[in-house]
Formats: sequence, C-alpha cells, structure tokens
Amino acid sequence: MTSVLPAFETHEVDNQPPPFGGRNLWADDVALAEAVQREGGGAFTGALQAYGAIAGDVLYRLGFDANRDRPRLRTHDAQGHRIDTVEFHPAYHQLMELGKRHGVAGLSWQDGRPGAHVARAALSFLHHQAEAGTSCPLTMTHAAVAVLRQDPLLADWADKAAAPVYDPRDVPMADKAGITLGMGMTEKQGGSDVRSNATRAELREDGSYALVGHKWFFSAPMSDAFLVLAQAPAGLTCFLMPRRLANGNRNAFRLMRLKDKLGDWSNASSEVELCGAWARRVGEEGRGVATIIGMVMMTRLDCMLGAAAEVRMALAQALHHTRHRTAFGRRLCDQPLMANVLADLAIESEAATAFAMRVARAVDQAAHDAREAAFARIATAVGKYWVCKRAAVFVNEAQECLGGAGYVEESMLPRLYRQAPLNSIWEGSGNIQCLDVLRALAREPQALPVLDAELDAVAGRDADYDRALQSLRGVLAAAPVEAQARAVTERLALLLQASVLLRAGSPVAEAFVRSRLGGVHGMAFGTLDEAVDCQAVMQRALP
Repeated sequence: MTSVLPAFETHEVDNQPPPFGGRNLWADDVALAEAVQREGGGAFTGALQAYGAIAGDVLYRLGFDANRDRPRLRTHDAQGHRIDTVEFHPAYHQLMELGKRHGVAGLSWQDGRPGAHVARAALSFLHHQAEAGTSCPLTMTHAAVAVLRQDPLLADWADKAAAPVYDPRDVPMADKAGITLGMGMTEKQGGSDVRSNATRAELREDGSYALVGHKWFFSAPMSDAFLVLAQAPAGLTCFLMPRRLANGNRNAFRLMRLKDKLGDWSNASSEVELCGAWARRVGEEGRGVATIIGMVMMTRLDCMLGAAAEVRMALAQALHHTRHRTAFGRRLCDQPLMANVLADLAIESEAATAFAMRVARAVDQAAHDAREAAFARIATAVGKYWVCKRAAVFVNEAQECLGGAGYVEESMLPRLYRQAPLNSIWEGSGNIQCLDVLRALAREPQALPVLDAELDAVAGRDADYDRALQSLRGVLAAAPVEAQARAVTERLALLLQASVLLRAGSPVAEAFVRSRLGGVHGMAFGTLDEAVDCQAVMQRALP
C-alpha cells in the first residue's frame, strides 16, 4: 500500500519586486543625460549609452562577486620566496578591464574634443553605481596622468595609464600596453598633514632616489606604479615608484598587511614598508604638494562623482522596490508619506548630479580658461565636502524605504551604506575641504569673483534664492573664521547646486530652493511641503 506525502509548501512568494539588474543606467537617468548635454559632453552620448547598458547589467552582476570574495594578500610563495601579491576574484579583473576599455580611466586624455572630461566624469558616475571598489584604481590612474604629463621623460607612463587596456600581469611597464597607477601619500603620524611625512628620499648617483619609510594607506597595491610623497634633501617631493624594475625584479617595498575596511571590499588597500625602493622624481624637489595639486582636483571631483553615484543608485533601488511593493492596499510609492520621502531623495540626487557635472565642465575647460580653472579649484572642495557628507544619511533613508530588505546584501544597499562614508574621508576629510574653501577665499584673488559670477547668473529668478545669496554675501564680507568653515561651505554648496538647477530650468529647481534655502523643510528627508508634486518628481527620477 502506497501513501501520498503531503506537499510541504508553506507559502507562495508574491508582493516582491523583480530583480533590479538588466537596466541601462544612462537611459534611466534623465538628469544625468541633460547635465552631460548642458556641460558640453553631448558628442559622447553614444559611448555613454553603451556603457550605461554594461553598467546596469554586466558590471552590476560582477560587483556582487567582487565584493563577496575579498582580496587576499600572499606575502610568500610555497617555496618561501617573498612575492607580495594580492589575489582578487576574477570579477574584479573583469570590472577593471571593462572600465579601462571604455575610457573610465583615460577618455579625457585620449580624446581631444571639448567635453571629454565631462564624458569621462559620466562614465565614472555610471561605473561607480554598479561597483565602487574598482573606481578607486580607475580614479587614481586617471588623475595621475595629470601629474606624469608634467615631465616629458614620463610620457610612456602617462600614455599607458590613459590607454584603454587593462593588463593585470605583474611584469615591468615596458611589457604592457596599458597600466594602472596607485598612490602612497599618507603616513600614520600625519594623515591629511602630508607635510609631516617621515619617509626619506635619498638621491643616488644616477639621479634616481631610494625611498625608505612606512606608508599607512597604500591604495591598490597591485598597480604598476605609485605616486609617493617623501622628504628629499630640499623638502617634500613627489616620486614615481614602479612595482617592477626595468630588469623585471620586484622593487624594494613590502606589503605588510591589507586594511580590514568598513567597505570598499573589492579593492585592496595596504600598509607598506619602503626598504630603499627605486623611484623617479616628478617635479622639483621640495614642491611635492604643488606637483600633485592637479591630481588632487581630479580625485576630489571623483569623490563627488562617487558620492553622487551612490546616491543615485540608492534612489533607483528605493524607487524600484516601492513601485513593486504594496502595503495597506496601495503601492508603497503611492503612499503620500513615502512619496514625500522618495521625491525628497530624488531632488537631492538630481542636485548632486547636476553640480558634479558642472564641476566636470570647469575641469574640462581649466587648461584654457582661467576663470573656469579658478572655479574648479574652489568648487571641487565645496562639492567634495557637501555631496560626500550627504551620501551616508541618504543611503540610510533609501534603506528604510525597503525596510528589512534594505538591510540584507541581496539588495545592494548594505554595500552602498558601507561605501558611503569613504568619499568624505578620502582625499581630505570634511574639515580639510572646508578649511581649503576659506583659504581659497582669503588668498586666491579670483576665487570670490568667479563664485559671484556663477551665483549672480541666476539672481532674480527666485526670491528664496536671492535672500540666501544676500545672506551669504554678508557672511563672506565679515571674513568668516575657521570655526565657521563648515557653515560657510554648506551654504555655498546649496547655493551652487541651486544655481545649476535654476540655470538648467530643472523641474525640481523650485522645490530644491524652497526646501534647502527657503526654510520650508525639516531636518530629515521626507519633509517637503504640500506644494511639491511628488509623483512628477519620482517619474522624472526613474521613468
């Protein structure tokens, strides 16, 4: 006699959103497309459309694998030889190859057309949304070209860094068509105060230097070379230090450990000892900070872009979930309070994107326009401070839109939340940026005039904007002191974001100004007043 076992199904899965992947991150982002066109990158929309499809599908999937299996340090091989090798999940190398091939690290250097820096910024924005960890070596490689091009003898290094080729082999630069570059600036006794660096650079008879010291944070240690700051006889100096020497031997530095970081798990960050490492001077002795200043402007821009990208992805995840999830008889996105939160997040995201792309235009034109160069100099510090500062609280609000689902790794939001604080810390934390803003206002004659011109361009279009601008001018006229640096930088950031949105005629400009400058807003997201058409804002954010 046979018996039929009962089915053990306990429930049917419903009221769940479909998977997020398989989207085109460029086609979905109206605000980004408008900003790229407005800031001069319209000639590159075909390449951006193509990479948006890759980022929303292939990169998005690879990102989960690259972050799940973190890099491993192998100091020795099985026979006991010192190898100082970092092993990555294959997904990491695929992410790097796609980013390099499509110009995330080099388009702005390889393509001489106007708007190339804007397009490269948009590529970085798209890549970072899908996987932030690989953005670090791609950013450093891109920014380092600005430094290497100052020395004609380093042209091969600059050209191969900009080349759309990724080669992960641990071999000398001469054997590669494309390379990546890292950085070794900070030390444990100094942090942001790089002038206190203790690493020594000893001049050799052939004109090269031997570097001896300890670097506390050495990013992307499998890069082909690194820009390093060290104390030469005439003072702090910038050096190019290759991983492999021309004869194929390892350079004399040791990877001591990989950092166990809060986030950025796919990317390796290390602590190193320099044991007489061979290096080539870049720029004059004693002028290390001046030599790398162009690179710093670009890495700060990428911090702003990265934070804006994280904000954008968090918003897209929240909108996607709430459009497919019902509660109390209605879709979540149709609940008035949830709609207020989502619309508020969408306004914040568009402002961040628009401002980052405006700064990218300034960087693009800086080489031949002194006013844009001056604007880029101060706006990168302003934007780096504010957009990065807003990212963590933004991502947390987006997590809450998903509820418990936003706290598990399948949603991607925990990864974004771990990543969100990084850009506010990297390349100078918040206080450093704000002090830099005050320093520029006090010491650089063009800083205030270019800000005035930028903000004046939309004066008279909105009463709340005009009042906020007049108030800021009063503060600046009184010569703010150091303790006011954050307050001044925040007000500058909000006014600059508002000016970009107003100039663009963005549908969210009025709501941004009213809520961020007009006082009609609380301390948390989701406190827009009833005049805002929340459904229209959400539809614009993710059609």
